Amino acid sequence: MITMNDVIREGHPTLRLTAEALSFPLDSKTAKLAEDLLEFLKNSQDPETAEEYDLRPGVGIAAPQVDRSIRLIAVHVPSSDEESEEPEFSSVLVNPKILSHSVQQTCLSDGEGCLSVDREVPGIVPRHKRITVEYYDLEGNKQKKRLRDFPAIVVQHEIDHLNGVMFYDRIDEDNPLALPDGIDVLGAAPSEE
Repeated sequence: MITMNDVIREGHPTLRLTAEALSFPLDSKTAKLAEDLLEFLKNSQDPETAEEYDLRPGVGIAAPQVDRSIRLIAVHVPSSDEESEEPEFSSVLVNPKILSHSVQQTCLSDGEGCLSVDREVPGIVPRHKRITVEYYDLEGNKQKKRLRDFPAIVVQHEIDHLNGVMFYDRIDEDNPLALPDGIDVLGAAPSEE
């Protein structure tokens, strides 16, 4: 089971590398890592499990964050509909890439967080409001998914990790709280990324 002790923190060189693409079939170690990353997110969102193992809540995690520089991310975004038991988007994405995106930007009103960053970093992180992402599932089947708003932000944040980019790299240094023209501001995130 992955815990916060397995998550590397900012300043670690792996977080600044461009991760290597994976080929199929995945070896058993990589397939297990993928399942463990998704399990970590689910555990981190369960209040009892999170408290027992001292997990920070997360909605996305990338393999580089556990010191594996490979193009693999997991996301588990809870449904915004409180009636629904099903998550809004829950998946492991192998070799994900953004095929297209909206011109319109969005951001979280409270900024973004990251499991690899143990400090508050105030600032607006502009992201594309809508994206189409292409990726492979664990069996090597090509998938394509259209995402908008919070799930789109989460996937963009995690793909940044595969390219050695931290969320605060996208904050305007001179005016961190400045809202770009026409940006759609979303409410607070349900949990950290």
